[in-house]
Amino acid sequence: PAEPTLVLRLKFLNDTERLARVRPGDTVGALKRTYFPGQEQQVRLIYQGQLLRDDTQSLAGLHLGHLSVLHCHLSPPSATPTAPGSPGPRSPAPAALGVGSLALPLFVLLLALLWYLQLQHRHVFTATATTCLAGLTLLVTFVAFAMYRR
Repeated sequence: PAEPTLVLRLKFLNDTERLARVRPGDTVGALKRTYFPGQEQQVRLIYQGQLLRDDTQSLAGLHLGHLSVLHCHLSPPSATPTAPGSPGPRSPAPAALGVGSLALPLFVLLLALLWYLQLQHRHVFTATATTCLAGLTLLVTFVAFAMYRR
């Protein structure tokens, strides 16, 4: 007698679903090869909160029922290693400059200008203004070290 087939629901992160017809004797690896050809290494299948790591495990061993849901996560393909002597991958394009990446250099430039004015025109700056300028300089210094230490 022919082995009965099961219909499984493959549910993706974007809430789309795909139906898969399998036999209980099929393995997790066979399911990946059939429904994700060429992406077997990038697909992660999750059943009842458990990641299905063993590609040799049979679907019957998972006690899957008709219309059971397998959650699917497709990770982006990893960079393939290049053979020796062949040109390596091109370096990635520099990230676009955003306002966030320019904020700290602008603050430093503004602080340098304020310190220059404080040294050249002491009579304009009160003791409170000089103390606030020193505190702000200290704060920006800590932020700069925290950002660029990574």
